[in-house]
Amino acid sequence: MAYQNIPMKMTYVNGYGIRYFDYNKVINQIDDDPKDLILLHGLGASAERWLPVIPDLTEHFRVVVPDIIGFGYSDKPTVEYTMDFFIKFFKDLLENLNIDRPNIVGSSFGGHLATEFAIRYSNRIEKLILCSPAGMMRSSTHHLDQYIMAALYPTYENALRAFSDMAHDSNIVTEDTIKDFVNRMRLPNAKYAFMSTLLGIRDSPTLPGRLSKILAPTLLIWGDNDGMIPLQYSKGYINEIPHSNLVVMRSCGHTPYVENSIEFNREILKFLKD
Repeated sequence: MAYQNIPMKMTYVNGYGIRYFDYNKVINQIDDDPKDLILLHGLGASAERWLPVIPDLTEHFRVVVPDIIGFGYSDKPTVEYTMDFFIKFFKDLLENLNIDRPNIVGSSFGGHLATEFAIRYSNRIEKLILCSPAGMMRSSTHHLDQYIMAALYPTYENALRAFSDMAHDSNIVTEDTIKDFVNRMRLPNAKYAFMSTLLGIRDSPTLPGRLSKILAPTLLIWGDNDGMIPLQYSKGYINEIPHSNLVVMRSCGHTPYVENSIEFNREILKFLKD
């Protein structure tokens, strides 16, 4: 798959350099102004995590995939990475890129960010897709502990163990994924941003009692074998978000869009095009 054809760009948000992918493909003469689709990666990840699904999605949307501030190859300032900080960053990024009422897909930490944004600015979202979102779980899991260890001690062995356990089938974990994670976690301030974000998640406003403020149609996607953020946490979202539905992807762990990109795209496109 020709990932190199996905344009990589840089922009500046509040003085910080932000790297992002931006693919705006003209579909046909009738649909020459596709709607915006934002993909938000998880904790310690980067825009590359979405590469398996981007090419097909660009047939239908302008796809924008940022390295969230503090992660990937975006700047990692020495600040407190609170939820308020991330919400301001995301709001300013959308304004910077002239994006209004996008569809948003958020995975794990990116799902937490998307959820909080939808609570505060629901009228600024077309549709919301949350893939195994963080934010509801208030205690750690073995898989999360291993991932934190890999981030703090980024050796090939630690990262391979964490990513293999994160997936239902460890055979989908590539050498490039492991090496890229290790290299990024060795960048200046990467570990600080990672740990500060963990503290920010811990201290963020609780979601129960607030999720009903999300007015955008919402799709939850969860892997049935997710050991990082187990499927049981989906109930809190489905019970409270007014217009929500849950899709459970079989034989998937924490990243269904990596483990079964074809089915993942089929589900989200069915939801977004409905």
